[in-house]
Amino acid sequence: MRLYSDIAQWWPLISPPEEYADEIPRLLEALGEPGRLLELGSGGGHVASHLTEFERTLVDLSPEMLEVSRALNPECRHVVGDMRDVRLGERFDAVLVHDAIDYLLTRDDVAAMLETAAEHLVDGGYLVLAPDGVRDTFTDSTTCGGVDAPDGRGARFCEWVWDPDPNDTTVRAEYSFMLRDADGHVEIVQDSHTCGLFSIAAWQEMLSAWDDVVIAVTDEAWGEGILITARWCRR
Repeated sequence: MRLYSDIAQWWPLISPPEEYADEIPRLLEALGEPGRLLELGSGGGHVASHLTEFERTLVDLSPEMLEVSRALNPECRHVVGDMRDVRLGERFDAVLVHDAIDYLLTRDDVAAMLETAAEHLVDGGYLVLAPDGVRDTFTDSTTCGGVDAPDGRGARFCEWVWDPDPNDTTVRAEYSFMLRDADGHVEIVQDSHTCGLFSIAAWQEMLSAWDDVVIAVTDEAWGEGILITARWCRR
């Protein structure tokens, strides 16, 4: 996926940090009192840049995306790792997995992530998940965006999400990125992503070992995404 490797430096223009601002009040409410926060799949750090009340540790598979995040969030700790098996040997008040959770394609992937979260949460700590959607309400969609930089660079993208097989747990996201250098040269990059998609019932089943599970599907501020919250209590 070139978005997270050789064109990662364009991320601030493809999906600017300010575009996440509307989500932050709901995330802050879900995460509980400010404390130590672990974000798994933190990408370019655009969500984390709004959560300054927390002491943030950011984990992502992509070193290139973490470099983008370091420039935006120099005060945060950055760790290269996979949300399915990273182990930091410490505990946090909350664990957040934003839309990077969409790259968990199977129930086994989700189970591994949940085990990671449990290993890193204090007793009674909060888990907050923000998938882009659920099987129950999924429809094909097309989204476009991108912005310009003061130095003359600019980026635009078109995202087309569709479902080749409604009977499995994945969908396809096809991207076209148009990337303009300051000298006016434009490169067009095609990028194909496979993403996971689960039903509400599947999420409830996968979170059956957790307490206080709430799955909130869409509202005016959240668009088509959902918010899942749970607490980890050791038994």
